[in-house]
Amino acid sequence: MQICITGANGFIGRYLIRALSQKGHSIRVLTRQEGNLFSGDVEVVRGDLTRLDCPLDTFMNGCDILVHCAGEVRDEKVMRLLHVDGTKRLTQSIQDNFLRTGQKVHWVQLSSVGAYGPPIEVPETDRVVTEETESNPANEYEVTKTLSDELVIKASKNGSMTYTILRPANVFGTKMTNQSLRRLIVMVKRKLFFYIGKPGAIATYVHVEDVAAALLICATDSRAKGQVYNLSSDCKLEDLINHIALLLEVRKPWLRIPVQFIRIPLGLCFFLRGLIYIPSINAFILRTRYPTKKIETELGFCFSKSLPCGVEDMVKEFV
Repeated sequence: MQICITGANGFIGRYLIRALSQKGHSIRVLTRQEGNLFSGDVEVVRGDLTRLDCPLDTFMNGCDILVHCAGEVRDEKVMRLLHVDGTKRLTQSIQDNFLRTGQKVHWVQLSSVGAYGPPIEVPETDRVVTEETESNPANEYEVTKTLSDELVIKASKNGSMTYTILRPANVFGTKMTNQSLRRLIVMVKRKLFFYIGKPGAIATYVHVEDVAAALLICATDSRAKGQVYNLSSDCKLEDLINHIALLLEVRKPWLRIPVQFIRIPLGLCFFLRGLIYIPSINAFILRTRYPTKKIETELGFCFSKSLPCGVEDMVKEFV
């Protein structure tokens, strides 16, 4: 079985390749990077999905399963080129190949719970987001990723492909490029962390190894076809912080400041940001949950590194 992967050189892609290699699958990757980046028997096709000259015919030749992990999280100018235009090129390549050979492709789309957007009401509102929740993306990343999902679903209607969409929450792991969780650990270690607002905020993270495992199931289990799955190892923020403090052998944070004391006095907020890392006030007060009952019951998925215990490897970097 030929499995083709975009974004294979990314944080999640590398873990996925490791998981696929252990299963003995034939792997082909599309990458812009030069040099031998992958261990084992991995076929490499050089190309940029944002460019018209990307060699998609070569990349998709004989493809049985496409895992589309390519994504841009920093440069807004590239997001639409990659998430929307790149997806269009891939779906067109599949359609063209289907007309020539009759070969169908199963497309596994790495999306994001960002497709559902932020709470419509105040952030402190209790909110449960399931796969049936309507999309409501807010920023350019969320909007373009949601458009990519919609293009995949639309392309499946012509019979050339099937699809599965996986929407993980904030992905973490020891090699993550996003520093938010590391900075949170540092705040606890330096005894600078404090809670904002009332108790009960939800931490929505998922370990990269669990994301790779879920992608593998979505790629190989026929029951996943035509489905959307959320993936988040939700836990209370207090449980996560207390576990980090336990691992660091420091006192559990106890200080709690009302939201209005942070949000309203902009001068105070600016002063605090100059002293400590505050990624986002909402990160400390959101009460949104992303249940994973669907992927667990339908595909038998189980978390291997669920929160709060899943952060142990990351905390070891600071012990």
